[in-house]
Amino acid sequence: MLKVRDKSECTWDIVALGEVMLRFDPGEERIRHATTFRVWEGGGEYNVARTLANCFRLRASVVTAFADNHVGRLAENLIRQGGVDTSNILWREVDGISGNVRNGLNFVERGFGLRAPAGCSDRANTAISQLTTGDLDWPKLFATQGTRWFHTGGIFAALSDLTPEVAKDAMRAARESGAIVSYDLNYRESLWEGRGGREAAKAVNRILLDEANVVFGVEGFDARLKEFSDESFRSAARAMIDRHEHLAVVATSLRDVTSASLHNIAGALFIDEQAFVGRRFDDVNVLDRVGSGDAFAAGVVYGLLQDLELQRTIDLAAANAAFTVACPGDTSMAALSDLESLLSADRGGIKR
Repeated sequence: MLKVRDKSECTWDIVALGEVMLRFDPGEERIRHATTFRVWEGGGEYNVARTLANCFRLRASVVTAFADNHVGRLAENLIRQGGVDTSNILWREVDGISGNVRNGLNFVERGFGLRAPAGCSDRANTAISQLTTGDLDWPKLFATQGTRWFHTGGIFAALSDLTPEVAKDAMRAARESGAIVSYDLNYRESLWEGRGGREAAKAVNRILLDEANVVFGVEGFDARLKEFSDESFRSAARAMIDRHEHLAVVATSLRDVTSASLHNIAGALFIDEQAFVGRRFDDVNVLDRVGSGDAFAAGVVYGLLQDLELQRTIDLAAANAAFTVACPGDTSMAALSDLESLLSADRGGIKR
């Protein structure tokens, strides 16, 4: 059972630790042919905090680092527009060509039908990848300011050989302060290329899961909706909890990909020896699939922070994942009322 801190004890409902990149979106074009791009901010861990701030109206802050130039300040302004606090951002001085440190860029095309989505990240030597364990005052953040929930994940941990230790220190300090700690198993092949691949990522995840209370993703479990089995999910989730001392909750989004433009979406939650399967959304037309897993995670966090009924929690999470693929950009553009309409099957009417 999770014990959530009271709002009155904390400055923040959630703090996220992770890289925030500028995403360049060519719209319907391919990256290699585009002459114009729309710019968003996004990052796996940050997306959860932004959704909780913007969709669910909770108090959110992000711990990240930027090179102090026009690109970094643009990212900061976009974060502010998303309703996320920027006071815990670290700023790094740069030389004239950002040779010593830089900000991450992510070029993503959405795909359509038979044309799969594609990405090209430009994120080596970024400010946050150079973080070390002494760069952040975790006692000040967690003990003095206080947060009810702390979130990080496998993307941040993959940025360098240093970031897993930073994540471990942060997760431990957060948990010891009374915050709920969540970790997303997110795997990015490009970040582990030449560094041991998936097996190396699994080794890092095993260490960091020892500090987590909640995990998004299930080791050794097929998250395709058409392959979902309640018993196999229970078994895999229970095995993870048995392996990690502080782990109490396992959640995963479920998805079938018919094409780049058509998905089936749901989710599952395991807590207190009970499994809950979220509302299923079939034949969802996809505008932009990026960030739907983060939207799902944000829905779970919201439900657990608000002490909602557990079936309601997983239903909201699944609805948020489904709604997000109908929106451009990396984060959910839903309001809570949008998700409630989805769950009441009021999907097509114009709101006047």
